[in-house]
Amino acid sequence: MYLKRLSLLNFKNIVECELHFAKGITCLVGDNGAGKTNIIDAVHYLSMCKSAFGMTDGQSIRHGADFFMTDGLYATDHERQEQVVCSFSRKGGKTLKRNGKEYERLSDHVGLIPAVVVSPADSVLISDAAEERRRFLNAFLSMIDRQYLAALIRYNAVLTERNRLLKMQLDEVMLSIYDQQLIEQGEKIHRRRQEIATQLQPLVADYYRLLSEDREQVELHYKSELNDRPFAEILQEARQKDLVNEFTTAGIHRDDLVLKIGGYPLRKYGSQGQQKSFLIALKLAQYTLLAEAAGEKPILLLDDLFDKLDTGRVEQLIRLVSDERFGQILITDCNPTRLSNILDRAGAVYTLYHVADGVASEQTQES
Repeated sequence: MYLKRLSLLNFKNIVECELHFAKGITCLVGDNGAGKTNIIDAVHYLSMCKSAFGMTDGQSIRHGADFFMTDGLYATDHERQEQVVCSFSRKGGKTLKRNGKEYERLSDHVGLIPAVVVSPADSVLISDAAEERRRFLNAFLSMIDRQYLAALIRYNAVLTERNRLLKMQLDEVMLSIYDQQLIEQGEKIHRRRQEIATQLQPLVADYYRLLSEDREQVELHYKSELNDRPFAEILQEARQKDLVNEFTTAGIHRDDLVLKIGGYPLRKYGSQGQQKSFLIALKLAQYTLLAEAAGEKPILLLDDLFDKLDTGRVEQLIRLVSDERFGQILITDCNPTRLSNILDRAGAVYTLYHVADGVASEQTQES
């Protein structure tokens, strides 16, 4: 899968632009705030119908405008063309079209255009609450498993209704009905998360070794109450606590993905370089499993490549993603000379765009 053309209108600081990409590496260089990351985010919008960086749709509209539009023309690995247009207006909301036909449900699009983002924003996977790591698992699994996405949507809807009921007069019959629905969907979600964590573990360890000379062993595992006991038993035991707190205190919505280095929590014992290398290894493992499931090489988006990485690790990463296992790659950096030198040493073929004030212009490698 690769993005051939990207057209943007009123997207963040970009008034209007059109970029044409090659199958290999494209570099977006320019000062901080120029709009490089906005281009990366636009590509993510076309894959997942939302920002990769927690921005609301309204916040993604250029200041002073009433709407934005992102338009991408893709070619699959089998040379089939796909055009995807995602637009949002303050009055009309969001629409998503594939080859001119509007989707009835945005969730039907998830997985068609596989993409993986590596950015400084990934640090929330280490420093923030378990919610961020669950969000990572949910987004990843939703791209490769429509049944998982359906179960997740249903689980969240039932959870909302159960929490509403807990704030009202007790209705044991309805509470039992909601419990059964939570159990049915929750066990599906738990099983799939456990499977994907098991698949990620050896890949993360392998990629970490390739990226870093660090001898520390890295690991991840899926933490859930359902690992040890049936969901029905957990809900029954938490019933009184739920009634007192007026919300559901136990379930898969409280699970976590535990990240460790040398047997200790990554957040406390990993250096900045180790943490960044772990996160990149995690995303490359995600890329590998996504490519296997989709039968397409995802688009790899490397935003602010040198953030917390020394030159040696960046060069090793470039060499790693330049081989045939990887497809189209978009890289952003504020220093074109530094990036070009590393790409040249790695023997990579690339296209260079300079971005300034939301305007992107293709540069020759000599310039």
